Amino acid sequence: MGRIQKLSDELANQIAAGEVVERPASVVKELIENALDAGATRVTVDVEQGGSVLVRVTDDGDGMTSDDAVLALERHATSKITKLDDLFRLGTFGFRGEALPSIASVARLLLRTRPRGSDEGCEVEVAGGRPPVVRPAGGATGTTIEVRDLFFNVPARRKFLKATATESAHVGDVLLGAALARPDVTFTLSRDRRVVREYLRVGTRAERARAASTGENLAHVVAERGPLRLEAMVAAPERARSGATGLALLVNGRPVRDRVLARAVAHAYGSVLEGGRYPVGVVWLDLPAELVDINVHPQKAEVRFTDARGVFDAITRELHGALARAFGLPDLGNPFAHARPAAPTLQRLDATAARLDAATHPALGAAAATARDLAAGGDPRPGPSALATELPPTTLPRPDPMSTGPVTLLRADNLFIAEAPASTTLFNRPGLYAKLRFVGQMRGTFLVCEGDDGLYVLDQHAAAERVTFDRLRRAFASRSIATQRLLVPELVELPPSDVAVLEEHAADVTRMGVEVRAVGDAAVAVHGVPAILARAEPARVVEDLASELSRAGGRAFGGAVDLVLATMACHGSIRAGDAVSPEEARALLAALDEVDFAGHCPHGRPVVMRLGWTELERRVGR
Repeated sequence: MGRIQKLSDELANQIAAGEVVERPASVVKELIENALDAGATRVTVDVEQGGSVLVRVTDDGDGMTSDDAVLALERHATSKITKLDDLFRLGTFGFRGEALPSIASVARLLLRTRPRGSDEGCEVEVAGGRPPVVRPAGGATGTTIEVRDLFFNVPARRKFLKATATESAHVGDVLLGAALARPDVTFTLSRDRRVVREYLRVGTRAERARAASTGENLAHVVAERGPLRLEAMVAAPERARSGATGLALLVNGRPVRDRVLARAVAHAYGSVLEGGRYPVGVVWLDLPAELVDINVHPQKAEVRFTDARGVFDAITRELHGALARAFGLPDLGNPFAHARPAAPTLQRLDATAARLDAATHPALGAAAATARDLAAGGDPRPGPSALATELPPTTLPRPDPMSTGPVTLLRADNLFIAEAPASTTLFNRPGLYAKLRFVGQMRGTFLVCEGDDGLYVLDQHAAAERVTFDRLRRAFASRSIATQRLLVPELVELPPSDVAVLEEHAADVTRMGVEVRAVGDAAVAVHGVPAILARAEPARVVEDLASELSRAGGRAFGGAVDLVLATMACHGSIRAGDAVSPEEARALLAALDEVDFAGHCPHGRPVVMRLGWTELERRVGR
């Protein structure tokens, strides 16, 4: 007998299961995707003990005949593709035909289905990859799949499952991803016979994102570049997290994990997000199927693009232009609110559910509990109201700066920005800062101003830093940063590696208005600095310049320039403790109205805080 032998079907299925079925959440993901491919409009998921004991997924899709139900449990049996070309134009979630047989090989599986238009259904039972048992069964149109005792025949895999709470959280993440992908479908999740989440179907992606992101104030962005269409619902820079766990990415309606895409979104915030921090929100990318390959990961969690660099650039540049205006101010919600929010009310029920009370529709009470569950640890600020229907480009109205309606739509070339209501993005309109009346300076650090709706306190250094950064960036882009030559060159000692970096980037350094020449291997002579940084010490400017260039790494948007200019602006602006005259304060306020991300310094710190008159009166007992 030869050394090479063909694996048995049972062993091959268990190997495939090791790639496809990692944990109960993997089972939920595969079964939900099958339900969506079958045309389901309602998907219900029930799990017990995190899914290790039971996973049940019920849908109202097309269902299957008994022959198809049995064949679906065979390896590489699928209704999604028929020829090789279909693999490069996939319009379905599944296509390999491996999910059901892989699950059945490591669990006890019961499939109950009835096709649409048929009077009778069937039931197929498989345990640990054994031959299926088929029998007639009744039931509603659609399919129900029960997966019990996951990994019962592979104890080595079962012992690697995490705690019930951890596995339940992963199942919840899968359901959220599916809900964001298909806002037109209702999803319900029950844990140990208790409904914990319910996403009722809505009309737009934006509505689904707001329903799923309770407490977050999200800006809606829609943009197109070539064949790529981008839609995003993202939060302000101060809501960013140290990892990308709060950022959901979907490509052609498929939730994916992609570090490159996550970095592209983070870079769209420019310098206001430091390295390693990512915004909170959802980003959808839609592009022709032939330009993206989803057949690169066993769980279809990763994708590849035909033009990855072009996609990265499109995301970063289109988002940046929109977010610079959408987040012209930080969220000026009540600064004295408690950290824990009150339980939110459930919103966006469909017309049918809205007419039913809890007695006749128990899911409504459960959904309300779900909303409270989702809001745990959330933000106390109220979420914005629903966005108006997007208008075609030819009928898009000009924004009214004084409008108090629910939404203001802006147009900039091929970019559309739907701004949140005035009641939540307070004064996100031209001329806000210039309309404030300067009252005085506090502790040599804060500028106190009076507005129509309350008291505004600005961090003078953060505000001046943002203005200086914007001027430096514009001048750099136009190659017009003026240089102030020094009467006597200043010698600055640096590590040899920093001297080498300055020489390597000599052209960009000169464009930044800095004139330096190497003096040996460990020192440079500074002959000029940017005229706009007259307050800064030449040695500090060059040291920071070399440091930022050295650590910039591979930032794609603006390269090292944003990091360098942000640091230069920091050391060349008004500092805490500097006296500011009323004229200087008013000039600074006026300048803030002309810059992007005016509510945040280049390093992401908020520039301004508001205390409303109502809150002030309440606190003094009026």
